[in-house]
Amino acid sequence: MKRTEQQIRDEITLREASLADARRELAAGELSRLQVATIEAREELALRQAYEELGEATDENTRKRPARRRRPWILLAGLGCFLVAVIVVLYSSLSVRQAGNSVTGNVSLGKAQQVTQLLSEAEADVANGNVVAALFAYQEVLVLSPKNVAALTQTGWLDFSAGSSNTNPTLVSIGIKNLRKAITYAPRDPAPRLYYAIVADSTSGNTALAKSEFKVFLALKPSSAQLAIARPFLLQLKLPTS
Repeated sequence: MKRTEQQIRDEITLREASLADARRELAAGELSRLQVATIEAREELALRQAYEELGEATDENTRKRPARRRRPWILLAGLGCFLVAVIVVLYSSLSVRQAGNSVTGNVSLGKAQQVTQLLSEAEADVANGNVVAALFAYQEVLVLSPKNVAALTQTGWLDFSAGSSNTNPTLVSIGIKNLRKAITYAPRDPAPRLYYAIVADSTSGNTALAKSEFKVFLALKPSSAQLAIARPFLLQLKLPTS
């Protein structure tokens, strides 16, 4: 459903206020530089989208910002990785419910129910192309259950993708760190291995690591859908495809 100009302006106001709050909390010592860098990267991405949408919603005579060509939010550094990124994100909408069952650590029934609901919401957001909302839902899951493998995997992938497309090394680093955590908590889950292997193959100087991770991925007996996603990379790296 298309939003009104006022709704878009309201979102812009809220997100700009969020940025200002984060910077004030950094100055007060309530947030770390890493936390603020993460907030800034996400809010600025959302603001850019909002301003582009605003440019389409306003009349030519009253437009305050020139309309810019829309670009997909999830991009990787290279064009070849872009198509794979789309495939992986679409695949995530099919796999999140299954991955959501792998909640590590002791959580109360109330928290477990909240985690399940948030994972479902994130799944729906991804399916509808609302990646920013999905990311926030996954972050809420991690507040409730920091070792949730599904949320760590998805936030890791989304942060890496956003950081790569916007040349934000801090966000790239955060994404990789979350993927590593997911592997640590669920070493026999093929999903985080797949994402991590793709990340390694998408960054220069990590071909050996990519091959190693894909070999582990294959040994974990991934699903046919996961193998379909991995196949182009496996062929490129001259690894078996099954």
